[in-house]
This record gives sequence, C-alpha cells and structure tokens, in this order.
Amino acid sequence: MHVSRETATDLRPSPRPGKPVVLAVSNQKGGVGKTTTAVNLAAALAQDGLSVLLIDMDPQGNASTALSVPHGPDDLGIYDVIIDERPLVRVVKECPDIPGLWCAPSSIDLAGAEIELVGLSHRERRLKQVLEHLYAALERSRRPGPDYVIIDCPPSLGLLTLNALVAADEVFIPIQGEYYALEGLSSLMRTIDLVHGSLNPRLSVGAILLTMVDGRTNLAAQVGQEVRRHFPDQVLRATIPRSVRLSESPSYGQSVMTYDPLGTGALSYRAAAREYAHRVAQRLAPGTALHAQRDQQSALTRSVPADNPGARREDLR
Repeated sequence: MHVSRETATDLRPSPRPGKPVVLAVSNQKGGVGKTTTAVNLAAALAQDGLSVLLIDMDPQGNASTALSVPHGPDDLGIYDVIIDERPLVRVVKECPDIPGLWCAPSSIDLAGAEIELVGLSHRERRLKQVLEHLYAALERSRRPGPDYVIIDCPPSLGLLTLNALVAADEVFIPIQGEYYALEGLSSLMRTIDLVHGSLNPRLSVGAILLTMVDGRTNLAAQVGQEVRRHFPDQVLRATIPRSVRLSESPSYGQSVMTYDPLGTGALSYRAAAREYAHRVAQRLAPGTALHAQRDQQSALTRSVPADNPGARREDLR
C-alpha cells in the first residue's frame, strides 16, 4: 500500500456541499487516529475555504487542545450546551490558526454527562436539537451556517456517541492499517444500522479512512485489501501514513495542517479531505439521490467477517 500523494484530482479544492453536512467521526476502538482524523479533516476543509464547526464530544478534550481552543474548568463547552441547554453560539470559539474553523470545546464535566443524560428527556436527541436551534438562529439572523459540522466522538458506543449518530448525516470511520483493523467494526456497523432504522433514517457510512499505515510492510497492504474487499464503495483511496509530525502537532496546539503543511501527514489528510468532499458534492448534486447509501446499511453490517471477534459484542447502550 502506498502512502497517499496529491494527484491532479486531489489538487482541486474541496467543493462546497449542496447542503450543510453533519459528520460523526467515530470508532469505538481506541488508538485508531480518530481525533487526529477529526481535527485534520476539519482543518483541511477549512483551509480550502469552507466553513467548518468541530464539536468535541470526547471528554478527553484532545481535539480542543489540538486547535488551541481553551477548555478549562471556567470555560463553557459542549457539556453546558447538551446538559444545561446553553446556546451553542455562545460556546463555539474560532481556531486561532485557521480562519473559518470553529470549535465547540469539550470539558472535564463531559465525563459525567453519560450518567446525567440517562435522566433527561430526549436523551439521545439532545445534540440534534442543539444543531437544529443553531441553524434556525443563523437563518433568522441571515448569517450562513457551517458547510460541515464534524463531531469527534468518544472511543465508545455510549450516549454521547449515540447523540452524535442521531444528529449526523454520515459517519466517517478511521481504521488503523494493522491486523486488528476490523475488530469491533461490526459492533459499530450494527449500531449505525440500529440508529438508521429507529432514530435517524438519513444516517449512512460516508467514508472509511485507513490510518497509521506503514507502507513498508506487506501486512499494511493485506489489511487495506481486506477492508476494501468488504467496503469497496466506502474506503477512500487516500491513506494516512504513520508520522512523527502527526503525533507532535497536538502538543504545540496545532493541527498537522499548520504544524507541518508540506509533510506527508498534511498532504495525506488534505488528499483525504478533498476526496471525501468531492464524493459528498457528487452525492448531493441536483438530479442525484441525496442519500443513495441510506438503504445499504444492513448489507454493510452483514459484510463484516463472521469470525471477527467484535461481531460478538453488542455495545449499544
């Protein structure tokens, strides 16, 4: 498997989608580059001139840290929006390095939100309602809304992730390019299928991105072939290599797109963002079915190998 390089197609800037897109970046298996993907996907789209809102739903708050967005005990965050019903517009902060990229930060209080949500009405729809109120408020004030809302989910399938899936149009799944790439994927696919069937009929798998790919090994190529065999229409051509710069950038409060803009990590995420944005624009183009993949969820779930150990776990809570 070759590390992604910018081609003539990739050099075309990300097109504006035909309608706002809410995207949940999710994988309950930790260590797959989920937050790194959410941050750099958002940064790459914003650098192409799109308006992007990143919602940090992970209590660890790593996405907020990577964008240098304050999220201390005294700062308002997404917890205050979901639990205390604060307006989202009062919480979001602009990323200091990238114009057009805004962040609704996480906070330490979000760690207890799973328990607090249990006793609230419409507990699985809180984030969806928040976004509906945001777009309504922006429309009333005649201000444009974000082209993309990207939600960085926690590495679990609890109520915070369920809120993200109910609010989202599509799920963006990063998968590590190693032996256990498909482990737990079937649980996520079944969860997406359940949400699609009962809570959010517009939900689909928008893209699958191979991350942490070591192009020097045969194993990476074999994993890529296996994932593409099961999900031929969802896996992006672009892949993300292992990169020291990708690991270093959050410690400097930056995405790799500003920390090392000409490095392989930035080039790969830019290629992935543009490839995904062109797919979205094509799906939402006039005269096409707006959500052509929505009826494929059951087939996607069945396509995960039966001997996958993750297929025996039911994680939806």
